[in-house]
Amino acid sequence: MTISCFDFWKGGKTIEEGSEEWKEMSMKVREACESYGCFLLRCDEMNSNGAREELFKNMKTLFDLPQETKQKHTSPKPFKGFNSYNYLSTVYESFAIDDVLLSTSVNNLTNLMWPQGNPHFCETLKGTSLKMSDLSLVILKMIVEGYGLPQHHISDVENLKSSCMHAYFENEVPGLQVQSKTGEWVEVVIPKNCFVVIVGDALKAWSNARIHAAMHRVVTNEEKQRFTFGVFVAPREDMKIEVPHELVDEKIHPLRYRAFNYGEFLSFYASNFRNNNGNALEVFAGL
Repeated sequence: MTISCFDFWKGGKTIEEGSEEWKEMSMKVREACESYGCFLLRCDEMNSNGAREELFKNMKTLFDLPQETKQKHTSPKPFKGFNSYNYLSTVYESFAIDDVLLSTSVNNLTNLMWPQGNPHFCETLKGTSLKMSDLSLVILKMIVEGYGLPQHHISDVENLKSSCMHAYFENEVPGLQVQSKTGEWVEVVIPKNCFVVIVGDALKAWSNARIHAAMHRVVTNEEKQRFTFGVFVAPREDMKIEVPHELVDEKIHPLRYRAFNYGEFLSFYASNFRNNNGNALEVFAGL
């Protein structure tokens, strides 16, 4: 399994929407999402002027804070806030921030972690997240183009806003693996000037299972700390996920999923994800 690597830029600018290059790239993105559920995206801008190194430097500063300080970042929502657990003598920790593009969200975290302030952390986090969010919308527009759907579906994917996708940077400690359609676990090597885009259940449901939602996991390194920066841009919890009728074909692609509320699915997943063997979407919304 060879994961595709794409470059959306030409002469320092994003490929022009609607151009022949855009249409050609849209087909490649669609094919990668269908075949592997993931792809690498080259983004030299993210690595310019040491931006990537600065990001991980800030992350290390955050995770090096005292445990009692980190535990102040809480949330009633599943998978949010600060989480820490041990597995096979390895410590896993994560910070999840809602609505990271809102200044208040990042500022609230910063003020909680550093009462004296840390404006540099805010600037780095918000700047990187904004770029990743903008790119996620480009990817979703390409998928609409790749399927030849009418333009009004652009508003659908703008509302999906790529929870359907997870985009990851990692420091120079590998460990990410994705599962192929045949069940094989494949290591993903993320070059320094790239990040990996992984499709999730929301986009799989919207596409009527044409797109593959790749399960992924991390294999730890006992000798080095591994840092990952991920952007999950989720639909609103009140959003209805529904398959466009253009993607339903009774002979080849019969309807696979009922329309469902994303927030209800998220709650179901949070309550059952340890026991569903990756089949949460099929159990919750499958026909």
